[in-house]
Amino acid sequence: MSNDSNSKTPKDTHYAKLRRAYRDEKSGGAPAFRPKQHVPPGESAADGLVRLYGLHTVRAALDNRRRKIRKMLVTRNAAERLEIEDIAALPFKTELVEPREIDKITGSDAVHQGVLIEAEPLKPKRLDALGDAKLVLVLDQVTDPHNVGAILRSAVAFGAGALITTARHSPQESGVLAKAASGALEHIDQIEVKNLAEALDQLHEAGFRTIGLDSEGPAELENSFAGEKIALVLGAEGKGLRQKTRETVTVLARLDMPGAIRSLNVSNAAAVSLYAARRYLASNE
Repeated sequence: MSNDSNSKTPKDTHYAKLRRAYRDEKSGGAPAFRPKQHVPPGESAADGLVRLYGLHTVRAALDNRRRKIRKMLVTRNAAERLEIEDIAALPFKTELVEPREIDKITGSDAVHQGVLIEAEPLKPKRLDALGDAKLVLVLDQVTDPHNVGAILRSAVAFGAGALITTARHSPQESGVLAKAASGALEHIDQIEVKNLAEALDQLHEAGFRTIGLDSEGPAELENSFAGEKIALVLGAEGKGLRQKTRETVTVLARLDMPGAIRSLNVSNAAAVSLYAARRYLASNE
């Protein structure tokens, strides 16, 4: 005998809706929609610590031996998704909490996915620590942490050896930046320099061809590649590369875009440029 208990006809659905409407009417109406209450961010982390949140971000931090974690707040569900079987076995203080406890720290707008850590920020490296890197990214005062995080993610995806930023006018490590990077923060060397023009000269001495991205650059990006080492230099939103940077790079190049819009967000431009540079380097190996 066939089981038809799971098959519903349009007539069945119609009567089900009528029954629900009748019950709602008797009870005073359907439950009112209650939007999630907005919670502002709490106090900042203690001096010398940063707060990082999100599953990918925290998983990468847990796997990074260089990362010194001091504390974790995690929900039961997030602990399972992070494959943490025994939180008591972790080498730092860990608390099992409800999501709202993390909301009180990050604010309800942050997508923390049920986990937050307090950790020491990673220490930037020196420019002479590049090693045998053949592809690096240089940011000329890009200040938006969302953009820098997205750039870090693309840099790791395309195998860049380092991200070089200036000590001033660059975002510090933060939960927003790390969340945008989706774990990439733990997988790439970050190098901090005081004088970008001097750093570019050092890259030239190390054999890098430095290519400044500019929407009005005289050369197409694909035609500007040469040599065995490439450094892509990107400027801040709006103002682009500073004049001294423009004068110091090996060449100014543009992304050839036939559409009506002639420029891209800096993080998108970084991804496209990294893809093109990686293809060029792979073809010359």
